[in-house]
Amino acid sequence: MFSRKSLIIVGLIFCCLISCNTKKNNEGLVTNISEFNEAVSKAKPGTTITLANGVWHNTELIFEGKGTKENPITLTVENKGQVTLEGASNLKIAGEYLVVESLVFKNGFTPTNEVISFRKNENELANYSRLTECVIDNFSNPQRDEQDYWIAIYGKNNRIDHNHISGKRNLGVTLIVGLDTEASRENYHQIDHNYFGPRPTFGNNGGETLRIGTSHHALENSNTLVESNYFDRCNGEHEIISNKSCKNTFKYNTFFECTGTLTMRHGNETMVDGNMFIGNGKPSTGGVRVINEKQTVINNYHIGLTGYRFRGAFVMMNGVPNSPPNRYVQVTDAVVKNNTFINCDNIQLCAGSDAERSAPPINSEIADNIFYHESKSNLFTVYDDISGVTFKDNISGLNIETGISNGFGKADIKLVKNEAGYLIPESNGIPYKVVISSRIATKENTGISWYSKSDNNMALNSGTTIKVNPGLNTLFDVVQNSEAGDIIELSSGTSYYLTKTINIKHPLSFTTGGNENAVIFFEKMAAFEIQNNGSLSLEGLTFDGAKSPDYAGNSVIRTSKNSMINNYKLFISNCSFKNLIVNHSFDVVKVSKNTFADTLSIQNSTFNNITGHIIALDKETDDIGAYNAEYVILKNNVFKDVQGAALRLYRGGTDESTFGPFLELQHNVFDNVGHGKRNKYNASVSLYGVQENDISNNIFVNSKAINMYLVVGEPIVNVLSNNLFNSDNLVVTGEQKYTVKDLWNLNPEFIEGTYQLHDKSPLKGKGSDGLDLGLISKK
Repeated sequence: MFSRKSLIIVGLIFCCLISCNTKKNNEGLVTNISEFNEAVSKAKPGTTITLANGVWHNTELIFEGKGTKENPITLTVENKGQVTLEGASNLKIAGEYLVVESLVFKNGFTPTNEVISFRKNENELANYSRLTECVIDNFSNPQRDEQDYWIAIYGKNNRIDHNHISGKRNLGVTLIVGLDTEASRENYHQIDHNYFGPRPTFGNNGGETLRIGTSHHALENSNTLVESNYFDRCNGEHEIISNKSCKNTFKYNTFFECTGTLTMRHGNETMVDGNMFIGNGKPSTGGVRVINEKQTVINNYHIGLTGYRFRGAFVMMNGVPNSPPNRYVQVTDAVVKNNTFINCDNIQLCAGSDAERSAPPINSEIADNIFYHESKSNLFTVYDDISGVTFKDNISGLNIETGISNGFGKADIKLVKNEAGYLIPESNGIPYKVVISSRIATKENTGISWYSKSDNNMALNSGTTIKVNPGLNTLFDVVQNSEAGDIIELSSGTSYYLTKTINIKHPLSFTTGGNENAVIFFEKMAAFEIQNNGSLSLEGLTFDGAKSPDYAGNSVIRTSKNSMINNYKLFISNCSFKNLIVNHSFDVVKVSKNTFADTLSIQNSTFNNITGHIIALDKETDDIGAYNAEYVILKNNVFKDVQGAALRLYRGGTDESTFGPFLELQHNVFDNVGHGKRNKYNASVSLYGVQENDISNNIFVNSKAINMYLVVGEPIVNVLSNNLFNSDNLVVTGEQKYTVKDLWNLNPEFIEGTYQLHDKSPLKGKGSDGLDLGLISKK
């Protein structure tokens, strides 16, 4: 038992602690913008200005003053996590020795070009200042193509550390280092221990997470240190980091499942040292891309990266002879040493070699690196002359064939976990131990302890199953009370009628609870509209257009006409669409500009008697590399009597900053598709600029052509084992390479009344996968 005296002492200590904490948090407390501005005007070295708890709505802060190294001026909050800047809010910092801590920006977007700027104007910059423990969370302009930056660093000797920066979805780099004037060059900024949270695929140029400099200032020295930051699924575009200036250092950063690369786009004398790239086998995950002069890539660890071409685990580019600084400067005097590659699919040398980029690397060295892959042997692709690269003392697994005549030894490599759980290659043939620095960034040692890094997005099919009775607008009514991830279950073999369009504002799934499809009739121009934050899954349903309005331009599913900053997903499986004929141009799926699908998948479904297109993904027509969907999958479907195209997929322009689209068109039957007079594509499948094409094992009967235009990026094009019976020939234009194998014109001989092949069909077992062409037989 405690004595009374002990309890009194403990109580006094507790009260003292509370008093001290309250005093600290209330120092210079301001409750509105007027009080804040007054406090700033009176601030002296050592002053602390504290924002009161609550929501600061539509607040534009200008924090300026001159502190000293020993006594900075500090802007902080009353309680961490209890002060948010929302709506049209931002912050400008100008002066010297200023510290900003614990601000949270959410539920809004900046009314200017920057959320946080280290300058008040072009002449009043911040120097020797610090931004720490601040949050910018999904603070995106709702207009997808409206550009802004979240953090813009100017001046000199500033530090940005331990911040949480996540969820940028509109056009513009997340964090930039500006070199606009001499006052911001040779800046010696330090960017460290920040958590850069997920940035979804943008589908256009302008989705970088970090950029230092611009092409206009490529030969200026920035001297910026980027150290121990964690990049978590930063997938905006090809360049996760875009280095566009000289003498920058990237050390001990971790790139977790990021689709893209740390790219030395412009500028020289970059140091990339001791970073970690973890792909976990995710598509398009990459490592480092080398361009320009005197670049150093050492001690980096790469594992499970799958990216190809410019997105390889390691990429050394070809250059343009006598290139200006803002194009592709020839790689000269590069040093690539002591790097480790484990289960990485592609090492790309002289990448981008073409008529313009004809200058291969020179005076460069690739030495003392380890290459190991459990299953793949051909990791290296050499696109041009590599005589200007010296290979020395590299080690590869026994199964790897580099195709390079010297500079590689082989070793029997085993993977062993180190104390931190990372797989380390070990062998008697490796003369040194692979060491991962204790300073490497992790999710735990970056960002902010008091702000969660967990994903809050609800996935499809993750919620409650809600059964709904057939009838008039019963589907519409149940959706009004649904929550993200819910599954709406319709009664088998019954009919549902809609006089209202169902707006999909969060992920929802609709399915039939039985063996016979429920049938949906709709009287509006669309049954479903996918809006911002929405995703949609349809399974085991029939959509009948018999009661649709007599207007041109109807659709079963459409996206919002307004910009959608959140990418959506659309899955259609085991569904039937019929009688979409009340007027012309009746599409199944209709999309709008400034909308983007991560995945659009249609499988095991039938489409019959349709006046429009099944899906036309061609609303991004500015020809700057933008497109409407990343992954498009059409598999095991029947398209019959479709006047428009089954698919139009478009990516215009020659920009190389984006990855997709990716297309899988497999095991479908096209019967009388594309002959409508309003089919402006004059094709059953029209593809323009698609980056990966897998068109295999399909049957076309009395249908228009597959029309492909290949442009930019060395697209992967495989057209394998397809049958064009009484149909137009394949049309391929453009200057890129492609593969066509086993293209027939044979009567498929279907079983009467079905699209299953007769046992005597010449297409039995002819698929590139060993299966029948056309539909995959159900067993």
